[in-house]
Amino acid sequence: MNLLQGLDDLVAVAVVAALAPLVVAALPGPRIPQVVIFLLGGILIGPHVLGLAESASIQLLANIGLGFLFLLAGYELEPHLLRELPGKLAIVGWLISALIAIGVAAGLTAAGYIKDYVPVGLALTTTALGTLLPILRDNGMLAGQFGRYVYAAGAVGELFPILIIAVFLTRRGHFIALASVALVGVLALVLSVVPWLASSGAVQRIIREGQDATGQITLRWAVVLLFVLLAVASRFGLDVVLGAMLAGIVLRVWTHRLKIDTTSLERKFDAVGYGIFIPIFFVSSGMSIDLKAISQDPLRLLALFLLLLIVRGLPSMLVYRRALPMRQRVEMTFITATSLPLLIALAEIGQEDGVMIPATAAALIGAGVLSVLVYPLIAVSLNRRAPLTLAEAGIQGTEPAAAASAPDSGSAPTGAGRAGEAGTDRSDE
Repeated sequence: MNLLQGLDDLVAVAVVAALAPLVVAALPGPRIPQVVIFLLGGILIGPHVLGLAESASIQLLANIGLGFLFLLAGYELEPHLLRELPGKLAIVGWLISALIAIGVAAGLTAAGYIKDYVPVGLALTTTALGTLLPILRDNGMLAGQFGRYVYAAGAVGELFPILIIAVFLTRRGHFIALASVALVGVLALVLSVVPWLASSGAVQRIIREGQDATGQITLRWAVVLLFVLLAVASRFGLDVVLGAMLAGIVLRVWTHRLKIDTTSLERKFDAVGYGIFIPIFFVSSGMSIDLKAISQDPLRLLALFLLLLIVRGLPSMLVYRRALPMRQRVEMTFITATSLPLLIALAEIGQEDGVMIPATAAALIGAGVLSVLVYPLIAVSLNRRAPLTLAEAGIQGTEPAAAASAPDSGSAPTGAGRAGEAGTDRSDE
């Protein structure tokens, strides 16, 4: 693949990314997430339709985009949340989904409908936290106690499948894969104590003076952290999404210990991630969707789309019955059933290992696209029809709560506190 072809492909991808917000604004009806336009644009310019571009020449940039997506998801996660009630309920909900997924995948395999038992079953337990965050944030749905439950459920729905992918969906032995995960985790812990070595007054002064100047010191070191963990995870034969999510968690620790201006850093990551690399990942993913394979068996796509709701979403109705009112449980059902980036990764892994036929891979990604298009919009519509009361948002007060979308710093995690301030800064990725 020569340099000229690569640049031509990159131009086509950049045009799709630049047109996406204009298309979203021009379409009638509820705003759809930009990620859907990225994927549809990728299908259009890809080899299966117009043939204007191929994903092979921009694969490195697409992988960086995937890394940024999961870094931002990991950065939003407060680890202590998993030890509290929202985290415990999220883990229980995921385990229920996993048990249902095992039964469903076994039944589909026995019926001869699929031959890719593990990747399909695992796909049904995922939640697209990184994709959901800008959508929910722009609609004020990450505030208060509900935001805590969303963060926990989304984190578990990404982190647990990532760990299983790293251990079981690898060509290396399970013991070696488990040891590799442990080593990468230890490296992440070691990197998290780096700020203690940089706690001198001189270092703090350099950071303060350089974080917003041309040096952009905080952004550059955050990118170094991401690339290091991506490279290490890849070297150990692990999926890069594990390294990216760990990088986000470590970055959160760095910002706390070094007392970095998180608002400024978050805006920079929004600009670099959502402005450049993440759109490349989604457009590139759209290029790989085989419409011919989907058209030959559309029921496969619809079945997987509904199974995402049944397997991953419906357990929320049971798990949160004592924690959330009925309306919020319904919203959580559609939120947790939304999945896409890990479906793309699982489809690629399944095809590389020869256990997933192209029709299932295409249907899996197509089901993820539909879930991003449909399920969050249903959750947002339910929320708009009956906004949170102050009590539901975890805010003490007596007034009717039309403004309950305002963040409650006392009860929401740090990431949820960005719900109000970032609503106009992010687009519906």
